[in-house]
Amino acid sequence: MEKSTAAIRPVMQPAPKAIVSSRNKKGENNALVVAYCCNCSYDPPMAMVGIVPSRYSYDMIKESGVFVVNLPAKRNKALYDYVGSHSRRDGDKLAEIGATLREGEKVPAPVLADCPIHIECEVVDSIRTGSHEMFVGKIVSVHADKELVQEDGSIDFSAADLL
Repeated sequence: MEKSTAAIRPVMQPAPKAIVSSRNKKGENNALVVAYCCNCSYDPPMAMVGIVPSRYSYDMIKESGVFVVNLPAKRNKALYDYVGSHSRRDGDKLAEIGATLREGEKVPAPVLADCPIHIECEVVDSIRTGSHEMFVGKIVSVHADKELVQEDGSIDFSAADLL
């Protein structure tokens, strides 16, 4: 099959739609949509998120050393779109959109309760890769809507209706 040269840019797909939530030492909660989110180790289980240093959440995660990856369902599209287009610098966007927050089970950060899957992480490392800093988080807790958790504890992603 004939090939054509494509633009040099990040092209690997699919990537999960993800909302990363955090809290600073002043008690402010925030969340942002991230384009870079993936597993980066199976043993121990770790996830990695990329955040541009100019984003409000960047300093929150640097300061607290924790974050939560919230995987939104299609029913969460309004939340996803809102937190992805508004900055905490302009106000408490989670309160403005009426997000339901719950305290993390293992980390001092908010969980976006309306999303079906949450992955709580403690930062163990980070690396600047150019435009982003990649935060590597040890996964310390995973929770999901009850109907998604199978008997063996795994998540039925096919039933999650993720965005």
